[in-house]
Amino acid sequence: MTDQQKFAELHPDTLAVRSAVERSQYGENSEALYLTSGYVQTSAASAAARFAGDEDGFTYGRYGNPTVTSFEQRLAGMEGAEACISTASGMSAILMMCMGLLQSGDHVVCSQSMFGSTIKLIGSDLAKFGVQSSFVSQTDIDDWKAAVRPNTKLLFAETPTNPLTEVCDIAALAEIAHKAGALVAVDNCFATPALQKPMAFGADIVMHSGTKFLDGQGRVMAGALCASQKLVTEKFLPVLKSGGMTLAPFNAWVVLKGMETLDIRMRAQSAQALALAQWLLSHPQVDRVHYPGLESHPQHRLALAQQSNLGGAVLSVSIKADSPEHARARAFHVLDSMQVLSLSTNLGDTKTLVAHPASTSHGRLTETQRQAAGVVQGLIRISVGLEHLDDIKNDLLRGLDSLI
Repeated sequence: MTDQQKFAELHPDTLAVRSAVERSQYGENSEALYLTSGYVQTSAASAAARFAGDEDGFTYGRYGNPTVTSFEQRLAGMEGAEACISTASGMSAILMMCMGLLQSGDHVVCSQSMFGSTIKLIGSDLAKFGVQSSFVSQTDIDDWKAAVRPNTKLLFAETPTNPLTEVCDIAALAEIAHKAGALVAVDNCFATPALQKPMAFGADIVMHSGTKFLDGQGRVMAGALCASQKLVTEKFLPVLKSGGMTLAPFNAWVVLKGMETLDIRMRAQSAQALALAQWLLSHPQVDRVHYPGLESHPQHRLALAQQSNLGGAVLSVSIKADSPEHARARAFHVLDSMQVLSLSTNLGDTKTLVAHPASTSHGRLTETQRQAAGVVQGLIRISVGLEHLDDIKNDLLRGLDSLI
């Protein structure tokens, strides 16, 4: 029995530690890091067969690498997908998906609450090549239905969203998409397969930024698409070979090792985030806390049904203010008062990262787009890490308690 046959019978948390390509002749226990741009072929005929896709085997670093394949096998196993293809970043994974599935005249329906760069890529950059798009309410199923056209090829949602943690009904979106002959893709960066498996609810494609929780320590960039073998082989791999958005072996190896602790990290950081969210609710300078684990969250029940009863490690908080200008100044004061936590636009680190989305991750959007996404000037996003909870609270209090 091969390693892959054994892996098919294992639980996801075991796959996070064990799934990889078979060991080399040296019997290494930790997955090997293969740093090579080319591969020596056994014969000219074999080389020709491999480049033609008629024979398995590695040919060139842009097309594949054993370490990268280990990462892909591990993530596919954890998501319950037939296959996975990796990329250099999360945004390049979205670009690969769109280039592989869409052409001029096709239409995409997206949540208006998605990550700012995703909105910019699909709504502006791809529009230059004739791809049409509609952005709808994340949580209003009727909006999604109404936006579907005869030329709609893809529904794309992020759940929970960045930064308001809005949750969409994946099964309902899948029903809408499949009835229209379209595919549904889900950005699973916030929940990760440790908390949520979109394919179990009907998603065709699961997108990841491995830069975030999969790595977990803010070290490298990586992206991936999990899907059927047919989609990966026929739609995405040709784009990778031509476009070259290839994941570097070293980055794949770092994320591969980070995934070994994904489950335990997500559970610990989710518990911290829930406790912090509950505490922030009572602060007099806080207007609202956005976190799926709170009963006050509009999609709390749906989140618990889709996310293994955990709300994730990211929350957002709105600071009370009299005007947008006042709100921005007060949010900046809280950020600038921190002495321990990191002012950083990344998320998914073991260190707590705090950011102002309106001026950073969503800064390239128009004010109308930001308002539609609910990204107001007084909003602060917190990616909760593993510091002692009291130290996280005390550092936020430096700014919150001194607001005037």
